[in-house]
Amino acid sequence: YILFAIYCFGNIVLFHNNLILVHDSLTWTEAASYCRKHHVDLVSIHSEELQNRAARKAIQASTSHVWLGLRYTCTFNFWFWIKNREAGCYQNWASGHGPHGYEECGLSGAMESTGGHRWVGRPESERLNFICQLCTDVFKPQKWRE
Repeated sequence: YILFAIYCFGNIVLFHNNLILVHDSLTWTEAASYCRKHHVDLVSIHSEELQNRAARKAIQASTSHVWLGLRYTCTFNFWFWIKNREAGCYQNWASGHGPHGYEECGLSGAMESTGGHRWVGRPESERLNFICQLCTDVFKPQKWRE
């Protein structure tokens, strides 16, 4: 049998989908605090595979967008994921948003709940559903024998 394991703070967690959609409508800061208290953090998307899993969760949201672990810094003028790295490799920005769009201070990243599930900058005071990540998204194929 081949299972996908997720490495989570020294433990191997045997499930594939480590994302949770929270239907509470909170500000970005409240959503981040909630995820950190109850799970690990807001989701950081670094691959098309993770984007697709997050999109499947977003479809179930009761708000037009869902918060992601994506922030904009006015000081340095770039978007970054709150877990690990700058938003640079995999990207799914809506037209006019992201590194090539005009951004204002006080924005955080959200995903459209429908359509192309593109990322957009939204005022961080807006109240949206959000996606928490249960642990780091490092998949390691393992062969398990009985």
